[in-house]
Amino acid sequence: MPWLIVFLPWAGALVLALIPPRGRLPAFLNIGVSAGTALLALALLALPEGVQGWTRTDAVNLPLVALAGIIGLAAATFSAATVDAERFDGLRARAYHAAFQVFMGAQFLALLSDNLGVMWVAIEIATLASILIVAIHGTPAAIEAAWKFFVLCGVGIALALFGTILLYLAALPVVGSGDPGLSWGALRAVAMQCDAGILSLAFVFLVVGYGTKAGLVPLHAWLPDAEAEGPLPISAVLSGLLLNAALVAILRAKAIVGLNPGALAPGPLLVGFGLASLLLAAFALWRRRDARRLFAWSSIEHMGLATLAFGLGANLAGMLHLMGHSLVKSAVFFAVGAAAHLKGSQKIADIGGLAASHPVLGWGLALGIAGLAGLPPFALFVSEFRLVTEAAARAPWLLLPLGLGLLVAGAALVRALQRLCLGVPTQDRPQPEAFALPGGLLWASVPVWSLLGLAVLLGFAAPAFLLALLADAARLLG
Repeated sequence: MPWLIVFLPWAGALVLALIPPRGRLPAFLNIGVSAGTALLALALLALPEGVQGWTRTDAVNLPLVALAGIIGLAAATFSAATVDAERFDGLRARAYHAAFQVFMGAQFLALLSDNLGVMWVAIEIATLASILIVAIHGTPAAIEAAWKFFVLCGVGIALALFGTILLYLAALPVVGSGDPGLSWGALRAVAMQCDAGILSLAFVFLVVGYGTKAGLVPLHAWLPDAEAEGPLPISAVLSGLLLNAALVAILRAKAIVGLNPGALAPGPLLVGFGLASLLLAAFALWRRRDARRLFAWSSIEHMGLATLAFGLGANLAGMLHLMGHSLVKSAVFFAVGAAAHLKGSQKIADIGGLAASHPVLGWGLALGIAGLAGLPPFALFVSEFRLVTEAAARAPWLLLPLGLGLLVAGAALVRALQRLCLGVPTQDRPQPEAFALPGGLLWASVPVWSLLGLAVLLGFAAPAFLLALLADAARLLG
């Protein structure tokens, strides 16, 4: 099953690359492949956990795999409603749909890998597919964003590779050469016998390397450009999926290094990166004039919060935050994308009064922004409440900077909510061919409301089996 979840999107990518892009067939085939993958990802929750070759299913990745399937399907559905407005020629249309499914397959492989080397390869494949999609319009801004994405994440992935090699070398005298030296399960079993100095150095390189992909300060500069210039659905999958996979790689390494009493304590390093990301993003939110850039900076803020939670040892809060952020942020990017097609601009000043002019879309965006600000009834309210509670119990000194970051970021997002959704509506300048499918704007609004509904359920009505799974994930992560 894990390999089927990986190879179904890649097989779909091959078909989408070969078929002629006539009519809406590629868009609906994209939805079909994504729906099949989402069903497999959800079915995986019912199967026993275990290791099969290079793959592992456990409490850490199972909820995130299911989440990736749901968001992938939502992105494919939204894309079908808006792809005509992108005005791709035949070659670009093929590349867009094929690269999306290559990204999804690599995302699943990164989450399901037990082998840290395979995880590194999968995250690199997902990154390259993302860069292709960001650059696909070929405009100077898109090429610049893709180039920055490539250079900064290229540096990050090189550092992550070096950290992976060091981790292998630390375990080599204990487990010998071959796959066990890169297996997460095998490395956890022998972590106490590995060289503490090499483990510490490996963890530093892995945090900085994968932290680049996760959008953590200081190597975060690619994220606002990539999410502002690429096609609209790529913003959702970058924030909702790629950042999660990179952070999971860090957490897998943390679980290994944290078992060795002589190694560097991983918690304070993660707290430092998380706090820096939270505070920088919180103040940067006040200076944004472009809606997609605003929410890209919000992604940096929330990844900082999740990293801070994991560094503090509040693993359950961190897992809830990762999942809640993915759901709400994807919904917000879909809503902002639809609004940009309606208004002919993604500038905040041009998207005003959306709740009055287009109530279904406008109130969906308003609720999504409220969720990002940490307001109830969404999962992020629960995760942030848990984080503040854990900080008060474990590190009271964190309450001041953490509270400052949450308040500044929350106020900036509420201000954006007022400017985007309330007040006097701005003039519509709909892009040609936007929302050409039957149902029009309603088709594009369904993913928004569906993801927001799941974010509410996750926060206040999560099934018992999911809560047990997240509690087990918290235990595995140490």
